[in-house]
Amino acid sequence: MDAAQMIDIPAGPVELSDRRTQRTWVVELPPYRFGAFPVDQEQYARVTGLRPSTIVGDQLPVSEVSWWDAITFCNALSEHEGLAPVYSLPDDGESINWDTSADGYRLPTEAEWERACRAGTTGPRYGSLDEIAWYRGNSEERPHDVGGKQPNPFGLYDTLGNVWEWCWDFYDPEVYGTYRVLRGGGWFDEHWSCRAGVRRRSHPTFRVDDVGFRVARSLIP
Repeated sequence: MDAAQMIDIPAGPVELSDRRTQRTWVVELPPYRFGAFPVDQEQYARVTGLRPSTIVGDQLPVSEVSWWDAITFCNALSEHEGLAPVYSLPDDGESINWDTSADGYRLPTEAEWERACRAGTTGPRYGSLDEIAWYRGNSEERPHDVGGKQPNPFGLYDTLGNVWEWCWDFYDPEVYGTYRVLRGGGWFDEHWSCRAGVRRRSHPTFRVDDVGFRVARSLIP
């Protein structure tokens, strides 16, 4: 298993929906690259020198990382690999700029996350939940090494279950201010939370043991 493996995701549309507002919307996406696995603890420690997770294991998904921690990791990983950092991190801890011309690592947008997770499937999941995901029904209430379940048709592991994943997007700024989107469900969630279309929100400083992230990259001409 190569925790740094990236998968090319083809261009195409994705339909998103929000059960709270009963709103649906379609996003047309260009091709992009998406991490085959959530960032694991070994990779996070190698890049940052930090091991924030309470439950420790090199191949366990890194957890107890905030949205800001994930953004900072993306820039650090870009610099580590000689790529242009995507984000300009502010001193005030509030505003942030995304350089769309940069070729470095970043968080996926919510639309990118859902298109990658669905991988051309149309149902709530891309397979039998017990075969593709760690959730409350089979996890023994703890995270598991990334890549231990079956991948989706794009070759992506753990997009459902194991840990929730931070996305770039605001959830609903008019109602929830700076809260950002989380996707995918985690090891402590019931089966109904581990679906491709489920949206969750949290403050960008929030850290908990079932929230992690994975990285994406734009394909810069």
